Amino acid sequence: MLYWLMKHVFIGPLLKALWPTKVVGAENIPDDGGVILAGNHLAVADSFFMPLRVKRKVTFPAKSEYFTEKGLKGLLKKWFFTGVGQFPIDRSGGNAAQAALDTATRLVREGHLLGIYPEGTRSPDGRLYKGKTGVARIALDSGGLVVPVAMVGTDKVNPIGSKMWWPRRLEIRFGKPLDFSRYEGLAGDRFIERSITDEIMYALMELSGQEYVDIYAAKAKELLAADEAGLRPKVPAQPSAQDVARIPDTKVG
Repeated sequence: MLYWLMKHVFIGPLLKALWPTKVVGAENIPDDGGVILAGNHLAVADSFFMPLRVKRKVTFPAKSEYFTEKGLKGLLKKWFFTGVGQFPIDRSGGNAAQAALDTATRLVREGHLLGIYPEGTRSPDGRLYKGKTGVARIALDSGGLVVPVAMVGTDKVNPIGSKMWWPRRLEIRFGKPLDFSRYEGLAGDRFIERSITDEIMYALMELSGQEYVDIYAAKAKELLAADEAGLRPKVPAQPSAQDVARIPDTKVG
């Protein structure tokens, strides 16, 4: 109930009025059944603007810190994120992370619409980074279709480090569904999981037009921080979607 109140009464109408958004390919989202919306991740705002343009309820995994903060502020955060359908995911690895993946898989099997960011964290510089294979594991174990989603402009609305949201025009692009049923029975195969993840990231690169970097975003943040301290070289540049399109038989991933 809280999800729909936030979407249609409290937050949604304001966001739609202040941030005009062009939506492309919304018809690519099936009307029912378990589906994974795999998106690029430019800003916190992504998780607010994208669900507004989707008819079905979107459930996102959210970092566990949103659910564990102490005090009244922490209780309010937990109430809000739980109420809008998000569930905690521990990004430190181990059993907690596996439990979050199991929850995500169960939701897709039950016919829900799951939103996920394969990069694992926000892009530190607007480029698209290597995807983590959790999205492939969920797709294989649940049998759900994967719809790539490209957010364009949210990094200008909600820049990293800024608490303000600035008026900008946005665009959300939904790609054609990706069906990985050809890999049925191969869950747990690291090569297959990497292949699926790279296919998803390639689709996101083509949709968004972002420059692709073949390292994890978390590692890129470490390198950028070290570079600012004068300790490490800059994160290497990689081909953009336009560059790759001009090179025959080139694959990214």
